[in-house]
Amino acid sequence: MARWGMIIDLDKCTACQACTIACRFENNVPFQGEEETRRGHTRYWNEVLSQEVGKYPMVKVRMIPRPCMHCDNPPCVQVCPVGATYKNQEGTVLQKYERCIGCRYCMVACPYGARFFNWKKPEFPEVMGNYTNPNVPIRPKGVVEKCTFCIQRVETARAEAKAAGRELMDGDVVPACVQTCTGRARYFGDLDDPNSQVYQLSRDTRATRLAEELGTKPKVYYLAEG
Repeated sequence: MARWGMIIDLDKCTACQACTIACRFENNVPFQGEEETRRGHTRYWNEVLSQEVGKYPMVKVRMIPRPCMHCDNPPCVQVCPVGATYKNQEGTVLQKYERCIGCRYCMVACPYGARFFNWKKPEFPEVMGNYTNPNVPIRPKGVVEKCTFCIQRVETARAEAKAAGRELMDGDVVPACVQTCTGRARYFGDLDDPNSQVYQLSRDTRATRLAEELGTKPKVYYLAEG
């Protein structure tokens, strides 16, 4: 059984936000429009955040890509009163939209701001109507949604490997954000497989995790800038 995780190399990331766009189209994340954005009703499953490092006048802005951390000890799962958010056998934190009552406890509990609430019925520009992904459900109004590590691609890769009569191999599963990364800054794989690239990079001396002191045990590692 795999334990999926991601590595993001901050030395390679150019903050081009191709990952944000790829995630939006792969996972049918609706467009919120100018008015909703002004009201703070944004929805990005995969966002690039900015952080100021240093003191004036020697201030540097660092860009940090932020998907869901898929924590091994996820606070969002612990607070959901109806079991709508859960962790599957492979450690991926997922959402049962048919159970979600929109209380947003999980949004408050998540220290990474990686969850978003559907404030209104999802809308897509008419010109993009034929580009929604049929493998991913369009979430209704009133539920919380988030990054799933492109679970649909995980299941597709698993089915293809089974049809070929073999086990999943490192590199078989490529989430949309990893596939489209222009700087090749992202890596995805099994954190429990000693032969996988993510396993080895997670043990690099530059490897760190966001807010690790909170005990959430994120499965997204960052390689600090050298």
